[in-house]
Amino acid sequence: MLKGIPMTHLARSSKQLGTLIHNARVHRALTQQALADLVGTGQKTISRIEGGQLGTKLETLFGILAALDLDMRIGPRDKGGADIGEIF
Repeated sequence: MLKGIPMTHLARSSKQLGTLIHNARVHRALTQQALADLVGTGQKTISRIEGGQLGTKLETLFGILAALDLDMRIGPRDKGGADIGEIF
């Protein structure tokens, strides 16, 4: 568990996922370059992902999650009370 941060997070967009990756990287005191080196990609790729830009290979995404000691979990979407912008 990250200090003061719940164990699980919800990401419904590339921007939200990028923010979660950014926060996990900073929490682990890694630079974008250091994370890129761990994953075997470039710093610009990490920057684009953290910025929520589209076009990331799944292999790269899973490498980043592994390097940050994170898992991706898939479950049914809770639509109760969400506005349409949060769903898509």
